[in-house]
Amino acid sequence: MASSSSSKQQKPPVAIVCVGMAGSGKTTFMQRINSHLHTAHTQEPKTTAPPYVINLDPAVRSVPFDSNIDIRDSVNYKEVMKQYNLGPNGGILTSLNLFSTKIDQVMSILEKRCMPQPSSEKTEEEVEPAVPTTEHIIVDTPGQIEVFVWSASGSILLSSLASSFPTVIAYVIDTPRTTENTSTFMSNMLYAISILYKTKLPMILVFNKTDVKQPTEAIDWMRDFETFQAAVRQEEEEEREGSGYMGSLLNSMSLVLEEFYNQLSVVGVSSMTGDGVDDFFDAVQDKREEFEREYKPELEARKTEMEAVKAGSTEKEMNRLMQDMEVSSKAKGTGKYRRTAPKEEPETVSEAEEMDGESSEDEAKWVERDEDEVEEEQVSAREEGSLQARYAQALKDESSGAALGGGAGDYIRRTQG
Repeated sequence: MASSSSSKQQKPPVAIVCVGMAGSGKTTFMQRINSHLHTAHTQEPKTTAPPYVINLDPAVRSVPFDSNIDIRDSVNYKEVMKQYNLGPNGGILTSLNLFSTKIDQVMSILEKRCMPQPSSEKTEEEVEPAVPTTEHIIVDTPGQIEVFVWSASGSILLSSLASSFPTVIAYVIDTPRTTENTSTFMSNMLYAISILYKTKLPMILVFNKTDVKQPTEAIDWMRDFETFQAAVRQEEEEEREGSGYMGSLLNSMSLVLEEFYNQLSVVGVSSMTGDGVDDFFDAVQDKREEFEREYKPELEARKTEMEAVKAGSTEKEMNRLMQDMEVSSKAKGTGKYRRTAPKEEPETVSEAEEMDGESSEDEAKWVERDEDEVEEEQVSAREEGSLQARYAQALKDESSGAALGGGAGDYIRRTQG
């Protein structure tokens, strides 16, 4: 039994990133799943630790949960707006861009707090029952979808998380508003597909607010093309849109998104009552296995490719540097004789006549050097050779550090302990 418990602890926690339009209920959904995981932790037997919570919304005044990492502790949203002369949306995007510059420190904290620790050397009788490692990292985000579609900070944050933890996107949808008409539904689906193909991570569609309206209609629109067509025709008859352009566009888009629908897990959740939360975590477990099976090999292949490109560029720079040093050392010369500089070319006819009348001995020729000059240049050449060797070693160290995942980020982690 103890061996199965230890093997369970060896798995890294899954990161759940909650995204969605403003007003879809992301923060309330975050509070619900946070409460659900805390309740599971307090019940006996304790099978999991509390979740590790991250808040990435810099403009929110208060949140109904405690955050382990909060962007508001690092970035002052109002000061960003004032200093950069930005509006609310620009202030949020810039705050996230500033926060993403500290992602190496954030990842260092997450790896220390959430990654499974190596087992102790003590025997089973001497080891005290260990507190289980957290199994979930939940991340709240602002309502600006642009953060994860256009902004660089979204890509940096998600790719950093996915490099260390299995990462799942939970796209939260306002069910009553989405099912008002087919156009609103299609807009939500297009936002979801843009995030899916931008992040290249497994996604769960969370139809929120099921206590107000069940998501049956929206799910039928996703699964059955004919049902969606019938809804579009009914709206056209009610609104009397003569051209029918919108209906044709919606039908075409639904056909295009058919393959996209097959890649998604869909759950209905009520953040107010807690209905459907168990189904959501079942879907998270399925997507975690999908991440390990399909997404992780692709991420590792991209990482290996980037390291190879970086190593190749480092080697190219080293070869160029060595060539430059070799050319400069040859140009100086270290022998007993040196060649004098030839006379400058004449610029006028009179200068040319004067130079013709002068002796040819004034042209470039070899002259004997002083012993002090020869010795000084030999010392300089030895020093330059030593410098060249040090440059080569430094570039090799940098290349090997990049291949092992080192660099400035590791230096920050080492210095911060």
